[in-house]
Amino acid sequence: MNSYKEALEWIHSLLKFGIKPGLKRVEWLLERTGNPEKKITCIHIAGTNGKGSTVEYIRSIMNKAGYSVGTFTSPYLISFNERVSLNRVPIADEELLHYTRIVKPLVEEVSLTNLGSPTEFEVITVISLLYFADKQPDIVVYETGLGGLYDSTNVITPILSLITNIGFDHMGILGETLKEIAFQKAGIIKRGVPIITTADQSEAREVIDRKAKEMNAENYYLDRDFSVVHVESTNSGERFLYTDSEVHRGIELEISMMGTHQIKNAGLAVAAVKHLTRSGKFNISLSTLMDGLREAIWAGRFEKVSHSPDIIIDGAHNQQGVAALKQTLINHYGSKRIFLLFAALEDKAYATMMQDLVSVVYEACFTSFDFPRAASAEQLLAESPLENSYSISSWREALQHVKDQLEEDDILIITGSLYFISEIRKTFTNLE
Repeated sequence: MNSYKEALEWIHSLLKFGIKPGLKRVEWLLERTGNPEKKITCIHIAGTNGKGSTVEYIRSIMNKAGYSVGTFTSPYLISFNERVSLNRVPIADEELLHYTRIVKPLVEEVSLTNLGSPTEFEVITVISLLYFADKQPDIVVYETGLGGLYDSTNVITPILSLITNIGFDHMGILGETLKEIAFQKAGIIKRGVPIITTADQSEAREVIDRKAKEMNAENYYLDRDFSVVHVESTNSGERFLYTDSEVHRGIELEISMMGTHQIKNAGLAVAAVKHLTRSGKFNISLSTLMDGLREAIWAGRFEKVSHSPDIIIDGAHNQQGVAALKQTLINHYGSKRIFLLFAALEDKAYATMMQDLVSVVYEACFTSFDFPRAASAEQLLAESPLENSYSISSWREALQHVKDQLEEDDILIITGSLYFISEIRKTFTNLE
């Protein structure tokens, strides 16, 4: 293996092994690479939506306080390397090549055993652990890929575990009920490691509470131990009031990411950072926390990529995400004509997702993109409950067609899949 391109092609070739929940293959690889997971200080985040935004809020605050922060996220929007980043800088091509050379012969070896071949996600997890063990950042924030209990990131022992909201996604793997899905997410809770969550359904909380007690883990819940209240939506984001046992009257905070759902993610990040400060492991002042929170930006989350008319891309890819998107559109663009460009994966409940947008969308165009599980434009149109809707198979043609119809005061929202907006985002320049 002589180049970054070869390394990336080899990593992507493992996609054919699909999703294989379980930790045995990753543990096998880590044992043979010196157990790098034991050499880092980390936070672990699971949840249905909001993981990436929460990671970004924590990173921004910690960086603002002068700490070095590693992040492991998925999927990527701009380059594959951004999944493994240090202080928001993606792993360098030559570094990815270096760690791939270490891992590849071990992957080939374990593939010959009863454990079978590791998946792409498992391999990039191991590469990230090797990278962070060498770089030794002050903290690494790990986002689960799918679920939690059997997710390959669950080999880490964090100093703090976080669970964002619980909703219906990946039900074929995680379960059909909120209890079953929450059980998978709660699988990240480790013995004696505190857990903070914004999950608000009673059945989800019961599962998390039971697991926390079983693992003797302190647990902190939204609306019991800390709370967030939306104050107003502004042109630059959202303002909200954060309250906990230390700030009874609350502190007013601002975020630049739009959407009232974001205040829960921001509140979770604030609760996490305050916990780290109380524990004595880190020292972050209130002013630093406020500045870091305001400066946090997460690409692809209600991101404005063009102005007059406004074109927005959003990674909503399940019912909960679309419900949050709808509310954000109402809050910020309620009086305007909203056009929709939509693509989704076949295994998503896209008919339900569309139904949520009926009351806000003026006209919808359905399209597709080059991805193994992408639904066709015709499939999507066949399920559309939107009166003004049509399909154009090529997303490039669809984008141009919709743009040609927009007047200066109109809005175009592009959504349905993180993979789709990752592809389409490249057509808009000067974003970074």
